[in-house]
Amino acid sequence: MTAAKSSEKTAEPRRSQVSLKTIFTALFAVVVVWATVEFVTRTLVALTLTVVAMMLAVAMNHGVAWLQHRRISRTWSIVIVAVGGLAVASAVGLIVIPPAITQGKALVVGLPDMLRAGRASRAFQSLDAHLHIANRLEALEHRFPQMLEEAAAPLLTVLGGVVSGAAAVVAVLVLGLFMLVFGGHVVRALLGETLPERRPIYEGVIEKSYRSIGGYLLGLGLICAVNATATSIFLAIVGIPFFLPLGIVSGMSSLIPYAGPAVVGTTVSLVAFATGGPGRGIACVIYFLAYGQLEGQVLAPLIFRRTVHVNPLVVFLSILFFGELGGIVGAVLAVPTAATLQIVLRELLRMRRKRLHLPVTALNAGDETTVPPES
Repeated sequence: MTAAKSSEKTAEPRRSQVSLKTIFTALFAVVVVWATVEFVTRTLVALTLTVVAMMLAVAMNHGVAWLQHRRISRTWSIVIVAVGGLAVASAVGLIVIPPAITQGKALVVGLPDMLRAGRASRAFQSLDAHLHIANRLEALEHRFPQMLEEAAAPLLTVLGGVVSGAAAVVAVLVLGLFMLVFGGHVVRALLGETLPERRPIYEGVIEKSYRSIGGYLLGLGLICAVNATATSIFLAIVGIPFFLPLGIVSGMSSLIPYAGPAVVGTTVSLVAFATGGPGRGIACVIYFLAYGQLEGQVLAPLIFRRTVHVNPLVVFLSILFFGELGGIVGAVLAVPTAATLQIVLRELLRMRRKRLHLPVTALNAGDETTVPPES
């Protein structure tokens, strides 16, 4: 009788350990991940413009804060920064852009002559003996007029892209001003909803990210201006006829650390070699090597010493991956994004070490954010 009862008990099916709540929670998580991926995929342009506008607002807010310290109201500080920035950009554009466009047209028109001059040089003949590239350049030269004629339809696409780009710039400026005016209220409201014991941590992370991103963008703008000015002056002294567009492109290359200046410096040196001969080409190579050392060893450490402290390997990897994800914009935003992620990661590790009563490491030794003790 006892054996029969025990067999009946063992035959009873066990209750499932997975409840309906667990199933619905897992399904909800899957739906949220899918919706997030779809949202990011379908609004990638809008997200990019928003991030760029946020970076612009952070950079402008440094100027607004500086004026506020001089006892100017925030409203007037925003007006002064916005109008002053627009006036400077307009003045520079009116002075630089028309001659740059003229020289750029001359560069395009003179491209076949530069190809012929480069093909007649000894260096090209030496390369052609091993790589056999003369035939390809001749075919390209013969097809160049036809390519210009066939470019009528793509030209409309390019013009449409220019119009879209101008609209994007206007959208970024307007969105940046809105963030500058109303963004602080949103941040303070979000911080007000956090736990009081955690609020100092979040405030510290936001403050450090603000200083890092703003300082980096302001310093980067200064470095780009120095690069464009110095390169334009050097090319004009050397006698390169297209010094303005080449100098502007060289200045913009500083937006992408390491990779940008290297690629543009090589290109400009080749143009100088084709237009001015080996002497000017070698002079440009020497200049870009010297300026690269000046920018990397003097300007960048001097400007970024209090803002961005990111390992060069991390910078290169971030440019590689973010450039693959977001193109040129992703490569430009790679460094401030990596700096922000580093700040967040450092704070998380600091909290963990505080909770486990571990000593402070070199990674966060200079961190000033106070972490409240665990309750």
